[in-house]
Amino acid sequence: MPTDPQNPATTTPDAQADAQIEAGALHPDDASPRLTWSAEGEPRSGRFGDVYFSADDGLAETRAVFLAGCGLPEGWAGRAQFTVGELGFGTGLNILALLDLWRREGPAGGRLNVFTIEGYPLSRDEAARALAAWPELAEIRDLVLARWPRQTPGFHRIDLPEFRATIDLAVGDAAWALAQWTGKADAWFLDGFSPALNPGMWSDAVFDGVAARSAAGARVATFTVAGAVRRGLSERGFQVDKRPGHGRKRERLEAFLPLTEPAAATAAAIPRLAVIGAGIAGASAVRALTAAGASVVLIEADQPGAGGSGFPAGLVTPRLDAGDALIAGFHAQALNRARDLYAATPGAIRSGGVLQLEQAERDGVRHAKVAAQALWSKGEMTVLDAAEAAARLGEDSATGGLMMAGAATVTPAVILDHWLAGSEILKAEAAGFEARPEGGWRILDADGAVLCEADAVVATAGWGTAALAPELGLRPVRGQADWVEGVTAAAAAWGGYVAPTATGLLFGATHDREDTATDVRAEDSERNLAALATRLPRLAETVSTAPRQSRAAIRATTRDRLPVCGEAPGRPGLFVLGGLGSRGFCVAPLLGEHVAALITGAPSPLPAAMAARLGPARLI
Repeated sequence: MPTDPQNPATTTPDAQADAQIEAGALHPDDASPRLTWSAEGEPRSGRFGDVYFSADDGLAETRAVFLAGCGLPEGWAGRAQFTVGELGFGTGLNILALLDLWRREGPAGGRLNVFTIEGYPLSRDEAARALAAWPELAEIRDLVLARWPRQTPGFHRIDLPEFRATIDLAVGDAAWALAQWTGKADAWFLDGFSPALNPGMWSDAVFDGVAARSAAGARVATFTVAGAVRRGLSERGFQVDKRPGHGRKRERLEAFLPLTEPAAATAAAIPRLAVIGAGIAGASAVRALTAAGASVVLIEADQPGAGGSGFPAGLVTPRLDAGDALIAGFHAQALNRARDLYAATPGAIRSGGVLQLEQAERDGVRHAKVAAQALWSKGEMTVLDAAEAAARLGEDSATGGLMMAGAATVTPAVILDHWLAGSEILKAEAAGFEARPEGGWRILDADGAVLCEADAVVATAGWGTAALAPELGLRPVRGQADWVEGVTAAAAAWGGYVAPTATGLLFGATHDREDTATDVRAEDSERNLAALATRLPRLAETVSTAPRQSRAAIRATTRDRLPVCGEAPGRPGLFVLGGLGSRGFCVAPLLGEHVAALITGAPSPLPAAMAARLGPARLI
C-alpha cells in the first residue's frame, strides 16, 4: 500500500567522537581522510601521515601480500561461497585485485562475499584518481565506481552480479563494525595504516572481532610484522609466520586459524525454498534469494500486488526518528538500499524527492534534528520554510517541511514484474504448515492438503501472515486510497499524502484499525478528499471534478510499529518478513536481503543490533 505518513576504522581523541563511534556513527565532517597527493601520484592520508599504496607498484604489492598471502586462488577451489574480510577499504585497490582474480580463477558458479571496513572513506572522485594508475583493472574499476557507496556511517552494499560478488562496506569504527557483522571470513586482509600511526585499527577489540568472525581454517595476511600484531593474532589462536616482504619491505605476516573441525571444501547446495505472498515483501525475498542462486516457488492466492502493493504508486519514505539512533539508522540504510535497487530496475522510479510537511508545531524542530543527523548525505534532508514549501507544491502552504531528496515515488507493478520475472508461481492459498520429520515444512491449504514442500519457508503475506504466525500478534489497519487521471502534483506527505502516477496522481489514505474489509466506500473517498483539501486546497479543487478510482487494502502492523523479520522462534526453517505497515516499499528490499542471508548462510547486510531489534522473538 502507498506510504501513509501518519501512521570509521579508528578511534578519535575526544569523548563526543568516542560516543559516536560506539554507535558506529562517525559524522561525515569528522570522517575526511584529509587526502593529499605525492609528486609520484600516491594518495596519502593527511590524517595518519601514511600512503594508501606503494609508488613502486601498489597492485603487485596487493597481489603478493594479500592475495597470495591468503593462499588465493587455491583457497577457494570448489567453494560455493567464499568470504573475504578486510580492515581498511581505502581506495578499494585490494578488492579490485580480488575481483580480478575471482573473475579469472573463481570456482564455477561460486559466489564471493566481501566485508570491508573504512573509518574515513574516500569520495568517488578521489578513488577514481587513485585507481587510474591501473588500466588493466579498468572494467572492474568503472563498475565499482559507478556503484561507489555513500560516505555516511553504517553498512552499505555494492552489488556486482557481473562477477557473482557482493561487497558490504561498513563506514565507522573497526571494533564496532566487526561486532555488528554476522558473517564468517575465510580470509582477512589486514590493511589499516601502520600500527605506529593508526593504533586504533590494531587494538585488542579489533583482534577479538577478527577472531570471532573467522571461519575454521581462516587465513590472514598483512604487510606489518609489528610485535603487537603478531601477539594479537597468536593470542587468539592464529598460527603466525613471517614471510619475505614485497619491494622495499623486508617482511610481512601470514597467519591461519588451525582447523578444529572438518571443513567441507564444497558448501551444501542451497535448498528448495517457498515464499508465501507476492507483494513487495515477497518480491524482495524472491529477488534476493534468486540472486543467491536459490530455487524458489512463490505461493500467491490471487496475483502479484493483490494486496497492499497493488496501488498505481507507492511512496518510498523512511520513518523519521530524532531520538532512537538505531531505528533512524535502520531506516536510512533501508531507504538507501531501496533507492539503489529501484534505480537498477527500469521504469521503477516515477519521481524523486518527497516533501514531508509539518503536522504539529514541534515538527519544525524535529525536522531540523533529523536533517542534522550524520546518517544522511549532504543535501539528502533539507528543511524548507513555508514559502519554499509553497513554491514546490504550487500552493499557499501555511507550514514548512522536510524535503527528503532520497525518497521517491515508485510504480509498484513495474517492480513486481521485474523482481518476479521467471519465478515459479503456485496459485493457491496457504493456510498452515506441517513440519517434516527430515526437516523443513509442508505448506498446507485450508483443507489440509499439501501444496508443496520446502526446506525453508518465508511468510510474506501481509495481513495474511497473521493467520500463518498468530504468535506474532500482527494487527490489521484498513486503508483506502483514490486516484485520478490527467492531474499532476509533486509528491508530498503529512497526515495524508499525494503521489504522482504514470498518468495522474494518487492520494489518501484512510487509516482504520481492526477493519479487515476491502470493499470500496464512498465515504472513505470523501474523507481522503477532505484531508487533501486541508493541506493542498488548490489541488483538491482540481481533483474534486475529475473522475476517481478507489481501492482498499489491509496493512499489517506490529505493536511497536516496526517490521518483523527473521526466523520464527521454535520453528526452525520458518521465516517471517512482515508487519511493514505503510513503509513496505522503503524497508522490504533490505529486509528481503537479510532473510535471504539467514537462509543461504551468506553474510547479512543488516547490522546485528538492527537484526535483533527487528526479530520475531521480541513479539512473543
